[in-house]
Parts: sequence; C-alpha cells; structure tokens
Amino acid sequence: MLARRAVLVLAAGASVPRLLLADSATPAFPAGPVHIVVPNAPGGAADLTARAVGQKLSVALGQPVIVENKPGAGGVVAGEQVARARADGHTLLLVSSGTAVSAALFKSLPFDTLKDFAPVSLLATFDLAIAVNAAGRFRTLAELLDYAQAHPGKLNIGTAQIGTTQNLAAELFKSTAGIQAQVVPFNGTPPVITALRGGEIDAMVEILGPVLPQITSGALRALAVLGGKRAPQLPQVPAVRESGGALANFNVASWNGLAVPAKTPAAVVLRLNRELQAILSQPDVGTRLLELNLVAQGSTPAELRERLANDVRRWSDVIERAKIPKQ
Repeated sequence: MLARRAVLVLAAGASVPRLLLADSATPAFPAGPVHIVVPNAPGGAADLTARAVGQKLSVALGQPVIVENKPGAGGVVAGEQVARARADGHTLLLVSSGTAVSAALFKSLPFDTLKDFAPVSLLATFDLAIAVNAAGRFRTLAELLDYAQAHPGKLNIGTAQIGTTQNLAAELFKSTAGIQAQVVPFNGTPPVITALRGGEIDAMVEILGPVLPQITSGALRALAVLGGKRAPQLPQVPAVRESGGALANFNVASWNGLAVPAKTPAAVVLRLNRELQAILSQPDVGTRLLELNLVAQGSTPAELRERLANDVRRWSDVIERAKIPKQ
C-alpha cells in the first residue's frame, strides 16, 4: 500500500512541471505593439473608428496600438496581410459589411473570409438612407413606391459603383419592395448627389454620413433609413420597415468590427473582446463615433461571426438575382 501511495505521489508530482511548462509555453499577451490593419485610406469612417478605439485599446493593454492603412480593391491587401500574420492577437483586421460584399462578389480571394479570421467584436453600425431632391415630387417613401408601381421601370435610383454596399442595398430594396426600377451606378458619392440635385435621377441610396449635410441643409430629403430602427441623427425619418407589407422585415445597415487570424488562442480573443466592450461603453467613445455618424455597438465573437456569415449569404443572393458579374 505504501509503495502504491509513493507511486501516486511521484506521478502527481511529475505532472506539475509539465503543467507549468505548458503554461509557460503559452505566449504572453500582449507582448508588444498591437497593429490594426484597415483596408481603407486614412481619414474615412473606418480609419477614424480604428484610431478612436485603438487609442483606448492602447491604454487598456498597456502597449502601443498602431493603425496601418492598406487600401486595395475589396480589402484584399489588408485581408491577406492579417490572414498570414502570426495568430497571437497582435495583428487585427478591421472587417465590415464591405468584407462580406467582397466575399460574395469576388470569384476568388487569397483567403477564406469565414475560415481564416476569428471575429472579435462589432465596433459600430451606420445607416444607409433613401434620399430625394427636396424640391422634387416625392415627400414620403409611400409616394415613391406608389410611383414605381404605377410606372414600372421609370424610377431611377442612383448609387455608388456596382458591387458597393449602397448599390447592393438598392438592388435588395427594389426586389424586396417588388418594384421595377433602374439602379444607376456612378463613380462615387459626389456624382450621385450632383445627379440627384440636377434631376437626372429620382432617388439615391447612400450611407447616411456623406449625405447628412445635404439633408440638414434642406437640399435633399431623406425618405427613410434602411436599418432596423430610426437613426439617432434623424429621429423624424422612418425606417423602411415601418412601411410594412413586403418591407416589414427589411433591415440593412453597414457595420465595422475587428477580427484576428483564425488560430489565435481563444483566451486572447476573449481578452480583446472584454477590453473592446469596456471601451465601447465609454460615453466619450460613443460621442466621438456619433460625430462620425456611427453608433457604437459591441458584440460577442459569435455574434459578429453570425453577422458576417449572414451578410455573405445575403449579398451572394442579391448579386445572383441582379446578375452582377463576379470580379
């Protein structure tokens, strides 16, 4: 019996160094600067969001947080860099509704959007709006829909380039509402605004931020926002879903968040998520993001994964129905 106890004690004791070695083999986090790779040029909403959150994250982690701008078609350059980075939490990718669009629109990418990244947290959402010329014929969304029903194929809805979130949202709005309308792509937002104010098109679908000054000045009229509820910047403007009927469940909002390489340890993902939740709940962060026309909103990693996957499926369906060629 004594010999058996001695063997058990020795066996238990022998396991302790192995456990200690296993713990010591897990890299410390953070062990150095953290990089947020943004697939957009400096100065835009994505870049400014990353910098506002990154500044706070630096304080929380006790390490510098460096924002790297890697613009490129469809976010391919930034995505590839992060997908190939060391999976230790020190390199993050700013993902967005545009990330989902790229996964649906491109024939092939140098990474798998749903398999090569581990979502960490949503950061913010931002609305899209249907706007018209304030001096034009439409004063409500109901009037626009009635016109489209009475004049099939005559309504022209301007958007940014084919394959952008705005363009696909307009296609989805058209098909969901059951109207025949022309979605007319332009080379960016300013030409769409010019065409709308000049009477060349009847309406536009655009991210709210870029057109908000035109709306508040009275040059354009917002008929509705496309998200699930009214925008805090325009509480008097209804959401599309308030129209009821086929549009009762319509809900399209742009968003951004953060992800890390897929094999990043779960403990690191949870640490980042915890810090981001605390940052996004700070009033000054919410105020700063609202100044950029974004609404601060965190999530669990699972919730962001589901949002990304749902958007990939949704935009894939829209692209197929609209017969938009894959790039």
